[in-house]
Amino acid sequence: MKISKKKNKTKFFKKLFVKLCRKMGYEIIDQNDLFIPTLGQYANQNLSTANHQSITIPLGKIDIIRKVNDLTIIIRSYTSTEVDKSKVMLDQNKDRIFKNSKIEYTLRTINSLIKSCNNALKDFKNLNIKLLITDDNSSKENLQLIKALMSKSQLKYKIINIDKDEFEEIINKNDENGKEISLAMISNMRNILKSVFLTKTEANDLVYFVEDDYLHNENAISEMLFTYEKIASQLEREIFLCPADYPYLYKKVDNTRILLGHKRHWRTVNETLITFLTSKKMILKYWENFVSLGTIRHHPMEKKLHEIYEKEFCLSPIPSLAMHATNVNSAYGIPPNYNWRKNWEDNKI
Repeated sequence: MKISKKKNKTKFFKKLFVKLCRKMGYEIIDQNDLFIPTLGQYANQNLSTANHQSITIPLGKIDIIRKVNDLTIIIRSYTSTEVDKSKVMLDQNKDRIFKNSKIEYTLRTINSLIKSCNNALKDFKNLNIKLLITDDNSSKENLQLIKALMSKSQLKYKIINIDKDEFEEIINKNDENGKEISLAMISNMRNILKSVFLTKTEANDLVYFVEDDYLHNENAISEMLFTYEKIASQLEREIFLCPADYPYLYKKVDNTRILLGHKRHWRTVNETLITFLTSKKMILKYWENFVSLGTIRHHPMEKKLHEIYEKEFCLSPIPSLAMHATNVNSAYGIPPNYNWRKNWEDNKI
């Protein structure tokens, strides 16, 4: 009987201590089993709370001052086989990994984003997500496949067909060196312009521009949102996030900074392709740079984007959150130390 009273007394003081710690903003951890009684979770679980706080063991808590409640994802789709480029990459004659038709990469990209968005909504319960698909010259059959896939999801979406004459008057038909560019490149630039201009009318906060050959991990969107909130709150400024850990970033030795995101390390980079996440504020701030991506073919194509990274923070994850499904030997494609086959198979329709 005495033992029982002692145990009850111990439990009472423990509960009181936990309540006091919680009220004072402290977190305590039981080193026997790594249980955190103030959170009711173990140290290896997700300890962060969207829009509220980011917790990393053993670094502690960061209060979120940069809250994310709205995300617009703009997928640039191009599945046409008009110039017999269904399997190869833009302006290149190399087969993509797995050698499938382009529509297969597009569908798996969209499927991976749907799954990743659904996963993110488990933590970001009040998040408004909208998917926009800007399509240039896809066949009716391919558009039907895209629509059928999107209609099965619970996400808000729009499929926007781009007229081939849209932006005709502002797209330069020659590159910055005066050389004529291909029809496929013009289509790509037209799609970039469409997605950029859509941010003014369709986006409210974060915007994720993505090409239709990026297959995402299920935790990709969640990791990017948690990381955006955390690092933007720490830096007290808007940032850029790229989901891919590109091989070409390892071909030269550059100074970089390592930051701790949600469940990944992130490093500062000075270059990306035109798949990235940022805020509408940043797009409007650097509007001329973004429009320039679609009006003239620079070398590299992303040059005007890289100019922004000279002034702003752009971060890339280690390990990667997405696979760019290009040629297996491409320096701009599939990330190193990454399970390519699993990502491909996981997103089969």
